[in-house]
Amino acid sequence: MSQNRWKKIHTVENIFEMDMIKDALDKESIDYLVKEHKDTAYDGLFILQKGYAAFLVKERDEAAARAVVAKVKALPYVVFSKD
Repeated sequence: MSQNRWKKIHTVENIFEMDMIKDALDKESIDYLVKEHKDTAYDGLFILQKGYAAFLVKERDEAAARAVVAKVKALPYVVFSKD
């Protein structure tokens, strides 16, 4: 088993979740790839089937990256209204 293989660890539903996870992985110095499923030719048609994007990390970083994603997902989601 090669530790340099890329492995999908999480699928995000929107750009905000993607930005939060990217920031958290950057802070932990974990290398990652983001495969976005939006395609301007199809106007986001595949987002409904595949999610907004998928995160891939090297196999050796999988456990640490999953822990980071779990921490981000556990954060309370707060929306502030201007009203």
